Amino acid sequence: MDKPMPDLMFKVMSSILGFRDIFASAEKRLMEVGLRPGQYVLDYGCGPGNYSICAAQMVGNSGKIYALDIHPLAVQRVQETASKMGLTNIETIRSDCATGLPDKTIDIVLLYGVSHLVSNPCRVFTELRRVLKPTGILSFYNPHVRKNRIIAHMTQGGFFRYLEKGKTAYRFAVTVHGFKGSGVQDSPKS
Repeated sequence: MDKPMPDLMFKVMSSILGFRDIFASAEKRLMEVGLRPGQYVLDYGCGPGNYSICAAQMVGNSGKIYALDIHPLAVQRVQETASKMGLTNIETIRSDCATGLPDKTIDIVLLYGVSHLVSNPCRVFTELRRVLKPTGILSFYNPHVRKNRIIAHMTQGGFFRYLEKGKTAYRFAVTVHGFKGSGVQDSPKS
């Protein structure tokens, strides 16, 4: 995810994801996460925006969706779809990592199908942990990561702790104590 994939590859991927959504609806996965009106959501690696658009409808006008992707066609597609649908609660971010969002403002991060493309997970996890509220949830789904590696992959470095696995996605929470390499020390246990 350090550089955008070629445009043709993005278009092919978008078609495949559109076909996938016929059989595996984005709405079902987002309902599993527990999206509610008024929440702030970051769709990290949003691609063509299938989850971003659905999430925007679910959180309503009192909520906000931030759709982040490194590919200019992804950002463009989300903007066009949101405009056609009259959705005003989506903001796109073109970036390979940094969100530009304030600390602790996001209720839910969607990390769907992109973690295997990240060359520096520590950098990405640091950013996601920074923007998540202390009560926030990171929802993880990636068919490219073996099931027996998902929990280890997401909890490495102590950024997140495992909560549970739903039907399709895993849920993680921000760690309460400092994480390795952060310079932050765990607070003493009472």
